[in-house]
Amino acid sequence: MKNIGLLGARGFVGKEIIRLVLDHPFFEIGSIFSNSLAGESLEISPSKKLVYKDLSINKLHLNNEDAFVLALPNGESTEYAKAISSHNPEAIILDLSSDNRFDNTWTYRIPELSAPISSTKISNPGCYASAMQFMLEPIKLIVKGYVHFFGVSGYSGAGSKPSPRNDKQLLKDNILPYSLVKHTHELEVRHNCYEKIFFTPHVSEFFRGILITGNFILSESQSAEKLMDLFDDFYRDHELIDIQKDAPDLQQVRHTSKVIIGGFDLDPELNRLTFCCAIDNLLKGAATQAIQNLNSAFGFEENLGIL
Repeated sequence: MKNIGLLGARGFVGKEIIRLVLDHPFFEIGSIFSNSLAGESLEISPSKKLVYKDLSINKLHLNNEDAFVLALPNGESTEYAKAISSHNPEAIILDLSSDNRFDNTWTYRIPELSAPISSTKISNPGCYASAMQFMLEPIKLIVKGYVHFFGVSGYSGAGSKPSPRNDKQLLKDNILPYSLVKHTHELEVRHNCYEKIFFTPHVSEFFRGILITGNFILSESQSAEKLMDLFDDFYRDHELIDIQKDAPDLQQVRHTSKVIIGGFDLDPELNRLTFCCAIDNLLKGAATQAIQNLNSAFGFEENLGIL
């Protein structure tokens, strides 16, 4: 058994990680940390309760867990990673924030697109960035010029801390664009996959899920059937990724670890390709990939505890 410490257990993704760890045959929760819930208990089984520890950096009391997951807001991971490394240099640290996605001393990893892990410091990819790279990777060698992505997510992507992007009254019957230039996930994709992309994110009144539409100019004429075959072949050995003819919708992926790519449509006069990708931002966009990455780091089968 591998003991997992979770820093930031109160948030939406933290709760999903707890659920996935409890379903895993070789993982167990060793400790949970939260500022707002410190001192309260969480029943993880009929015979076991855990008490939330104080997340304050000056009160941080770490056990000897095999891995620590940092489910913290952007900009807060660095000091916690340093504290963990000082306490236990051999512990695996997996950061869910964007803080280390551009740091070459950390291993940035999308499970279906990356090599097995041989590092103790893992940077989990962003939710939008994951979906965009699932769309780009099979065709990036035949894409010409800039790619345009339009994305809509549920308000859980804004986290549990109150903000305009998770204000239910503001979002009622509404859709809000934000970070229209140089969103951090746009920069992440440029850094790790393909440099020429434009990305415009939006948030709407539903709670969870991401739908992205991509527009691509191809370097040569292709048929929709040939492109579907290309995606089928590329993801043939990856059980969580499904390719379909029709465009996906969010009801197909909510509360699942699936990636669904489909809706391939072409404008032959421009060699323009348009298609869509749907994922659950809390699972395949975050918690599922965290479990996959921990599985890889420990030498387990990547989808263990997920399928």
